[in-house]
Amino acid sequence: MKNGTILKDFTKGNLPKQILLFSLPFMLSNALQVLFSIVDMIVVGKVVGSSGLSSISTASHIVTFMTMLCLGFSTGGQVYVAQLIGADKKEDLNRAIGTLFTFTAILALIMTAIGVAFARPILVLMQTPPEAYEDAVKYLLISSIGVIFTFGYNCVSAILRGMGNAIQPFVYIVIAAVINVVLDLLFVIVFKWGVAGAALATIIGQGVSFITSIVYLFIKRKEFGFDFKPRSFIPEKNASKTLIKLGIPFSLRGGAVNVSMLFVTSLVNGLGLAASAVFGVGLKVDDMVRKISIGVNYSVSTFVGQNFAAEELDRTKKSVYWGWIYSFLIYLIFCIVYFLNVEGLFKLFTNDQAVLDLAPIFVKAIVISFPAMIIMRGTNGFVQGIGNSTLSMVFSLLDGFVLRVGLSYLLGVVLNMGLFGFFLGYGLAAYGTAIPGMIYFFVGKWKNKRYLDKV
Repeated sequence: MKNGTILKDFTKGNLPKQILLFSLPFMLSNALQVLFSIVDMIVVGKVVGSSGLSSISTASHIVTFMTMLCLGFSTGGQVYVAQLIGADKKEDLNRAIGTLFTFTAILALIMTAIGVAFARPILVLMQTPPEAYEDAVKYLLISSIGVIFTFGYNCVSAILRGMGNAIQPFVYIVIAAVINVVLDLLFVIVFKWGVAGAALATIIGQGVSFITSIVYLFIKRKEFGFDFKPRSFIPEKNASKTLIKLGIPFSLRGGAVNVSMLFVTSLVNGLGLAASAVFGVGLKVDDMVRKISIGVNYSVSTFVGQNFAAEELDRTKKSVYWGWIYSFLIYLIFCIVYFLNVEGLFKLFTNDQAVLDLAPIFVKAIVISFPAMIIMRGTNGFVQGIGNSTLSMVFSLLDGFVLRVGLSYLLGVVLNMGLFGFFLGYGLAAYGTAIPGMIYFFVGKWKNKRYLDKV
């Protein structure tokens, strides 16, 4: 197979080097993606105060829940595209990409309608602190209206990841990050629009990024593998079956984890504004290491997908090993940073001493999850890559509903450990995915699984 500037074949070559070079742009782009929300939090925290931090923290969980539903189908699309390339069935890319675009658009419209119609009752259900409620409503409404751009960007990026292209998603996220930072400063500091300005800055940045990506891919449509003709957006039967088979379990997986996050957030919010703010800031700080390491997850998924479909099983296994090695190095660096300057990290967002005093509690609890996160970056990418979306969903249901909710309630409420118990339960839940995933990988029954289009 000849490689164009968009499509890459990873079934041969120097594996460690390829994974590293493929991961780096995703690490950088994900770091910039976190910068979206971090800039929002820093600017709002300094200008609006702890109530602003709480409002963004609470509303962001709902926006993340919406996004994860889209990411389920996008991840399914990434796996599908990667396996088509590995099996040398590039001629089927047009039907797969067109079907995914249409599915994503429909899902985005549904999420927008739900977000706009039910913003207030959802935020009441989450026990949003009264001081933060109205700003949280504004943030959620604006984000819901602009969710089509978030969905569109993630859809395009997933397809490109499956094709082995890491550069273009990085370019688009740089565009969005620069616009977001500039508009954040303008809307929040100069125009005094507060939390609403931060939400608007994020949506505009993502909108420009998405439109830019579509224009580029239309110009490069021959290499991209999608002709952009109206008839190509009509969902094709076999592609629809495959994407539904993958997308629904992956979406439920993401939804399960985020519903559990909403539950934990509700518990924390019940302890007051400072607790809500420190959880929001802590998750943003932790989000940096999570999103950077997810770059490794993306790479493993693509490498596994291509090599598994090409029946290169030894290379498939080595992809997971190298995923673990790179993830370990990332988490080691962040662990050192956490313990060297905990208060300094949180001071980037707020000067509220009540929040800063609670920061060490969050960090002590969250680093317990690091070994599990290292394992997951390899095994989650592996399970996704071979197309076992059902197993991935089962693992996440165990992580989310059973452990994250169960442990947070047990430690925080039943054992009366309070805020530390909520944070600790949140961290320990990761082992519910890590350990079963590692067992599945080493047992080796996956070797008998067929790739998606094999009959």
